[in-house]
Amino acid sequence: MRKTVISFALTALFSALCASAQAQQPKKVPRIGYLTSVGSAPNEAFLQGLRDLGYVEGKNILIEFRTTGGKSERRPELAAELVRLKVDVIVADTASEVTAAKNATATIPIVMRGVADPIASGLVATLAHPGGNVTGIATLAPELSGKRLELLKEVIPKLSRVALLTPPSQAWRTTIEETEVAAQALGLKLQILQARGADELEGAFDAAKKQRAEALVQVQATALLPHQSRIIELAAKNRLPTMYFNRRSVEIGGLMSYGHDGLYQNRRVASMVDKILKGRKPADIPVEQPMKFEFAVNLNTAKQLGLTIPPNVLARADKVIK
Repeated sequence: MRKTVISFALTALFSALCASAQAQQPKKVPRIGYLTSVGSAPNEAFLQGLRDLGYVEGKNILIEFRTTGGKSERRPELAAELVRLKVDVIVADTASEVTAAKNATATIPIVMRGVADPIASGLVATLAHPGGNVTGIATLAPELSGKRLELLKEVIPKLSRVALLTPPSQAWRTTIEETEVAAQALGLKLQILQARGADELEGAFDAAKKQRAEALVQVQATALLPHQSRIIELAAKNRLPTMYFNRRSVEIGGLMSYGHDGLYQNRRVASMVDKILKGRKPADIPVEQPMKFEFAVNLNTAKQLGLTIPPNVLARADKVIK
């Protein structure tokens, strides 16, 4: 009887010790891989979106940040590095980064932070049913092309020739087609300008001048993002009223911008990361398109170009820089 009691006590003590050891074992902290071509840290709006969902970097979430620094040849290497680190999910900025990540892994979930047309880029099967390990935000919105041209036409009533600045890539085929349709509806002649980087920008603006373009629309492209200041300088030098894709370009001297609300977009990306960390598969998370847009105007730049922004246009602006 005594042996039975001792045996029972030892068993209970062993079970208690095991339970205590298990309780003391730290929980696995999820790790996010973040792949981009620009910046020196993850997007702050994205981080705030995570904080709103209860994630605090360094406490209950870890972020492995990798940037190419504008060197596109580093994308495959950095994507492979994130895969080796066995991150739980990869957030990738644009089509180039997403493609590099997708080539590096078919199992780790990937969330696009802003790809113009993921179907044309071959990243997802459909927006409603992505079908693979990629989901996220598709920034292509059919109404953007028409709205940007309409705003330019309102500011420059006699506008007849507009140039569209894009990289030379098939990924922009849909955007070009939509802009051509919108231009035709407004009675505008559209000129396509293509540039891969800084060394081709001046030639693109020379071509616009030669063909007597009266305004310019710039698409949101990773290849052009590092050269945004130079594009704005060339637009001013050539006295070419330009419509940009984000408010930041207007804040540093661009004339106007109309595009998706970046804060809202990044919060949606954070929400998708949260769903994946809680067990959802990217194949079952529909790709989202922008729901909120913002319009910005720089009155100083308008004055330098000799333009008067009509009051009814200013009244619709979310941000006016004086």
